[in-house]
Amino acid sequence: MELAGQILIAMPGMADPRFDRSVILVCAHSDEGSMGLIINKPLEELSFSGLLEHLKIPVAPRGRDIRVHLGGPVERGRGFVLHSPDWEVGRGTMAVPGGFGMTATTDILEALASGGGPDKALLALGYSGWGPGQLEAEIARNDWLTCEAPDGLVFAPDDGGKWSAALRGMGIDPLTLSAAAGRA
Repeated sequence: MELAGQILIAMPGMADPRFDRSVILVCAHSDEGSMGLIINKPLEELSFSGLLEHLKIPVAPRGRDIRVHLGGPVERGRGFVLHSPDWEVGRGTMAVPGGFGMTATTDILEALASGGGPDKALLALGYSGWGPGQLEAEIARNDWLTCEAPDGLVFAPDDGGKWSAALRGMGIDPLTLSAAAGRA
């Protein structure tokens, strides 16, 4: 099962409240484990400009403002910029299947602060991680639905509507989902 570049949509019966109604872009998936970023949980208490100020990165008059999200419960002090593929800084950018890039260096923050950088971007603090086989087991347990990651959903401004929009994109009415799993 290849999951890199796919989105995970938390099912209503998700046992872990940290992932309730989460939509996660899986950035890396291998036999060694998986890593992804929650794309629909903005951190209201932290602005991009506030983060840049804390990091002592000057903001130009035409500097950009992007949303800051909770990427997941692992290493919450570490930042990852999920972005369109039109920007990369050598080995500091990881290509994510589906037409995305992920950069975890301050180069991209400096570029955004000066008005440059990628066309589309969001910043995630922390990440979601799974050990070998753990994510596959959660999918089999009916914790997650998976589907392709449309660019329009990943960078959509309505973070609160991404969960329902992802389900509707799969042809599923969110009101018809049940927290109970079954097997035929």
